Amino acid sequence: MKTWLAFIGLAMMPLLVSAQPQSIDQLLREVRELRSNEQALMREREAQFVAERDQQQQRLREAEQAMAGVKAESERLTAAFEQQEQAIAEARAQLQQRSGNLGELFGVVRQGAGDTRSQWLDSQLNVAFPHRLEQLDALSESRDIPTTSSLEQFWLHLLEDMNASGRVSRLETTVVGRDGQQRQLPVILVGPFVALQGEDYLLYQPDQGHLQVAARQPAERGLIDDFSAQRSGLADLNLDPTRGTVLAQMQQTPSLLERIHQGGVVGYVILLLGALGLLLALGRLAWLHRVQRRVDRQVGDLDQLRTDNPLGLVLGVIGSRPRLEQLDTLELKLDEAILKETPALERWQGLIKLLAAVAPLLGLLGTVTGMIATFQAITLFGTGDPKLMAGGISQALVTTVLGLIVAIPLLFMHSLVAARSKALIQLLEQQSAGLIALHLGGEDKQDA
Repeated sequence: MKTWLAFIGLAMMPLLVSAQPQSIDQLLREVRELRSNEQALMREREAQFVAERDQQQQRLREAEQAMAGVKAESERLTAAFEQQEQAIAEARAQLQQRSGNLGELFGVVRQGAGDTRSQWLDSQLNVAFPHRLEQLDALSESRDIPTTSSLEQFWLHLLEDMNASGRVSRLETTVVGRDGQQRQLPVILVGPFVALQGEDYLLYQPDQGHLQVAARQPAERGLIDDFSAQRSGLADLNLDPTRGTVLAQMQQTPSLLERIHQGGVVGYVILLLGALGLLLALGRLAWLHRVQRRVDRQVGDLDQLRTDNPLGLVLGVIGSRPRLEQLDTLELKLDEAILKETPALERWQGLIKLLAAVAPLLGLLGTVTGMIATFQAITLFGTGDPKLMAGGISQALVTTVLGLIVAIPLLFMHSLVAARSKALIQLLEQQSAGLIALHLGGEDKQDA
């Protein structure tokens, strides 16, 4: 306190000096008043500090009391939780003891519901019973004990499926046409096997839950009209015993025209050459057949030579009565005439044979280009998706098949055409040799 007073006195010295009091008494009074004020201020500050200290202690006691209450509540809740856990364990043990073999039975029911759902997932009968899959999901995924009503509902679903599998039903449902538009149309369900609408077979789409007109229809679709008509007796109908699997695979199987398209440009060239070779072979066979008929008529009447067949042209070279001095050169003239007629009989045979040889070579070319495309797809995209490689592999295989399909018939046609022409040439040679022998025999008799 004395230090504070000394400090205040030093601080007030300039004021006192500047004020220049008139007397010592006045200065003493001022100093006393100043000291009294400072003491009052100090007491006020001290009282304020003591009050604040008491408030902090009060707050601390309140916080400690609150924490003690929270700890007590926590201990009470912990004890209650442990007590409830123990009660749950006892209840489970009691439930297991009371249920006995029923626990295994409920597990079998859940497993059966899951297996049944898997079997019914792709069934077209879901169109007639749209909510049964949801109920089976709830039963198979539930962790609670199945109720009597849920078990009865499962049983009823099984009976409904068994009943619907053996009957033909008519209903109106959503059908997606070939144009992609959805319409409400009357549909005939033949058990879980096939679905019919009009003259079309339908495919069940499990993802969307509706029926769709199959892009590729099976043969003998005319049976649908007889089956759908009102009748008193039985009617034939093509069924899919695999419950839609065969019909779905039919949609994935490419047609003949699509197979040809898979061969690409090389496949088109092979088919064009094959058609050209086939037309040439058929044309030559028809022409040789006509020549054969004319030659046969000429063989039957050698006295009357005609110029519309090779045999008549060959025999016309020497005439019907050759002179004796001409018999030495008769064979040479006949050979020359036969050689003159041979090119016409063998025309286009070389081209047919060439086309038969080129077709498999073009097929090999398509195979190589298809494998190159396959390896490029593997290089760019890897082997994760086989569909990316299917185009090149299809071209490689289809062109090979097309080449063989074209080459094999052309080889047979070439052999047939060559055999026909060779037979005609041999006939000309035989008739010429016979004519020579006839004339030579006649001259020998005259000499005798």
